[in-house]
Amino acid sequence: MAFDFKKEYKEFYLPPKKPVLLTVPPMQFVAVRGTGDPNAENGAYQHAMQLLYGIAFTVKMSKMTDHRIPGYFDFTVPPLEGLWQQDGSTDGMIDNTRKDAFQWISMIRLPDFVTAEEFEWARQEASGKKKMDFSAAEFFSYHEGLCVQCMHIGSYDTEHETVSKMQGYMQDHGLISDDSMNRRHHEIYLSDPRKTAPEKLKTVIRLPVVRQETK
Repeated sequence: MAFDFKKEYKEFYLPPKKPVLLTVPPMQFVAVRGTGDPNAENGAYQHAMQLLYGIAFTVKMSKMTDHRIPGYFDFTVPPLEGLWQQDGSTDGMIDNTRKDAFQWISMIRLPDFVTAEEFEWARQEASGKKKMDFSAAEFFSYHEGLCVQCMHIGSYDTEHETVSKMQGYMQDHGLISDDSMNRRHHEIYLSDPRKTAPEKLKTVIRLPVVRQETK
């Protein structure tokens, strides 16, 4: 059976519907950076999806090629994730009425056996098979550290309700948001919006924090 990141690392991918504090270790991803509305038809975000899944499935299906990755194990491709930021946004809150102002890093987690060298192999392999330019896809290491995390059930446009809950938790526990260019509002998408009703979408929301006395 293929390794499933969601089942093996439940604390990172399947949190409760109430805020919790956790420390997220370094992880590595295939990532694409961009700006603008993710819903724009044929836009940069939609193109990023092709690059991310192209790399992730190339790594997964390397077992069917002559290329052997040291330490390889079969895995279920993890869910799509995103780091989000807007000029003027604070305390982890983002404004979904200003989608054109988004600055995002879209990403999919990679197994630890994927090195920078193996990533470059996958990028070249995907480019050749898909006849596409994969140069915008990058090997991205992210050490998130101390975060508040919560499961949001519902439309992306109602995420502010869950973020408000998380802000209350932060206030009660002596924590403050640590939004920066290196630590951003983080979302993990557990549902396919093409197949799931908006009110049933499951999204992990993760906010980077520091303890108040250290700020």
